[in-house]
Amino acid sequence: MIGVPTSAGFVPPSPADFWQPLIGDGAFAITRPMFVMALTTAAICLVLVLATRRLSLVPGRGQWALEGVYGFVRNSVGRDVIGAAHVRPYLGLLLAIFTLVLVNNLMGITPFVQYPTFSRIGFPLVLAMGVWVVYIGAQLRRNGVGGTLRHLVPAGLPIAAVPVVFVLELLTFLVIRPVTLALRLFGNMFAGHTLLLLFALGGEYMLLHGGAFLKVVSIPTFAIFLFITAFEILVSFLQAYVFVLLTSLYIAEAYADDH
Repeated sequence: MIGVPTSAGFVPPSPADFWQPLIGDGAFAITRPMFVMALTTAAICLVLVLATRRLSLVPGRGQWALEGVYGFVRNSVGRDVIGAAHVRPYLGLLLAIFTLVLVNNLMGITPFVQYPTFSRIGFPLVLAMGVWVVYIGAQLRRNGVGGTLRHLVPAGLPIAAVPVVFVLELLTFLVIRPVTLALRLFGNMFAGHTLLLLFALGGEYMLLHGGAFLKVVSIPTFAIFLFITAFEILVSFLQAYVFVLLTSLYIAEAYADDH
């Protein structure tokens, strides 16, 4: 177990500690992050329903908070990036992505949960694939197959460079974008949670099982843990913002000629 004294001393956290099956084992196990994802999705839906059930011109606290989140996604991301003329069909998607990523990221520092769902690569990968379908669909619906392919090659390139640029842009459009979108979110949440585990469990080990010097060192270790916890709140918001911003940028390319 993590942080439990053994003959070898303290056992640091490792990627294996993120695999936490609750029911069953192997590929079809029901895991802790699956449960957290289901719980947060249900909670987000419940909050949205309750906050919008009785809308009024003078909003209550719930409606005011929800309108603030919606306004941020619509005005600071959707309209600014996609454009006011084209953003409406995508507002629901952008709001869903932002709230889902933000809430699940914050689960990493939520007491009794303390597990950021997107630290498991499968979750950000599936979300990125959904974005992939949307931005490719937007391109094909707006420009058709021929127009989409033509947009991959900037005008004015030398003829000799066209094949190379076309292949690179096609790989970026079809493969690199969704992969990097998923890896960016996964890497930040995985690394942040690993640091939290390392300082929390390392401090606990030094305090309970170390000598006099290590017991003293455990005090700044716990202080660093608290600092990283606060920093993770900022990282959680930034990763949700970056994910929805990049989603908007990819969609906006379909309407680039109108900007």
